[in-house]
Amino acid sequence: MTRIAIFASGSGSNAERITTYFADKESVIIEIFLSNNPTAGVIERGRRLGIPTVLFDKKTFSKTNKIVDLLQNQQIDLVILAGFLWLIPENLVKAFPNKIINIHPALLPKYGGKGMWGHFVHEAVVEAGEKESGITIHFVNEHYDDGKVIFQAKCGLVSTDTPEDVARKVQALEHIHFPEVLEKIIATI
Repeated sequence: MTRIAIFASGSGSNAERITTYFADKESVIIEIFLSNNPTAGVIERGRRLGIPTVLFDKKTFSKTNKIVDLLQNQQIDLVILAGFLWLIPENLVKAFPNKIINIHPALLPKYGGKGMWGHFVHEAVVEAGEKESGITIHFVNEHYDDGKVIFQAKCGLVSTDTPEDVARKVQALEHIHFPEVLEKIIATI
């Protein structure tokens, strides 16, 4: 049995997609959602899906072992970042080496790093006149968007695409590929 925790700061569409993807797979259980945002949509999704959700603040996350202890007490095997915006502290990275996976809405190493999330990424991609964008699924280390790349998928862009158009194309890739890539990773655990 692989036990998964999903961190999210926003709407939680990827958290829901992952949860529904694994719902009928007996070898995987989504144990918990965690969020730093008390108004995040992921909280309502957790309620609707029957997934317990834990809220925490910056101090608890970055300056204590409470989150690490919670995950270890839940016997979590894999930590998924699905639209989670804070840098992962060293104690969490060390507690789950090569067991924390993030999805980024661009083709890293382009458009990564602190402040490059969501619409900021898509605006930068459009402003640069890129002909393609996509997703990067990668392992997490102590630096923003710097861990080893596991998988990338691309989508074509046209000159009339707005940041919102890019966001829709990228989110479609996320919903298709993120659960499938996670399933392959889980098979190797």
